[in-house]
Amino acid sequence: MKSFVQTAIAASFAGMCLIGDAHASVTIGGTRVIYPLDQREVTVKLENDSKNPSLVQVWMDDGNADSKPGEAKVPFVITPPIFRMDPRKTQMLRVIFSGDTALPQDRESVYWLNVLDIPPKADQKTDTNSLQFAFRTRIKVFVRPPKLPGSPDEAPRQLEWKLVPAPQGKGQALSVSNPTPYFVSFSEIDVVNGSQTWRNETGGMVPPRGTAVIVVPKMDAAPASATVRYTAINDYGGALTGDAQLHH
Repeated sequence: MKSFVQTAIAASFAGMCLIGDAHASVTIGGTRVIYPLDQREVTVKLENDSKNPSLVQVWMDDGNADSKPGEAKVPFVITPPIFRMDPRKTQMLRVIFSGDTALPQDRESVYWLNVLDIPPKADQKTDTNSLQFAFRTRIKVFVRPPKLPGSPDEAPRQLEWKLVPAPQGKGQALSVSNPTPYFVSFSEIDVVNGSQTWRNETGGMVPPRGTAVIVVPKMDAAPASATVRYTAINDYGGALTGDAQLHH
């Protein structure tokens, strides 16, 4: 099993951009995981909604999307790490904080959960021309210490937005400062001036008590009087929309 899993992992990382309209059979019950640091563990629900079994491997990383199981040093244990999922069945993952790393107590930390869905081998007698992929799903795990001030839903309204030179040296971008102890993630950010709109449809994330620069394509010269219209994402994957002024 080990060699098959390793081969499938290599194939998934090498071929992930070639999947096209195909999709994973095993899905995660949610778009993000919130881990209250005063809890011993949290559970994550997986579901196999296909008619075929899958071999599933799960692991966490600290931000490197190319890391493979066992490479990232993270203070979490996930059980079970490798298992078979029968068709139309569910599986609960247990995510346990090991305490091996001292995490900040005045702000959130973020890690990523990886779920690798490895389909069964094709029958070489009947599927001689089949091409198989392993599918990886990767979502954020927000680790939240107890008694943080404010709330995650209030955090997007407290951000400060500024126009800055774009990192590529052409046009303008948005610098976003976050004074709160919570990560703020966006699915979309628009800069609006009258009838003109510059749109970032890829979103971004601003760390707690930190700053991020978010690129807005084709925004060459937005005036300081323009406004920001954003769609942030809450703990449940829902939308938090709002408007903000640009600061000088």
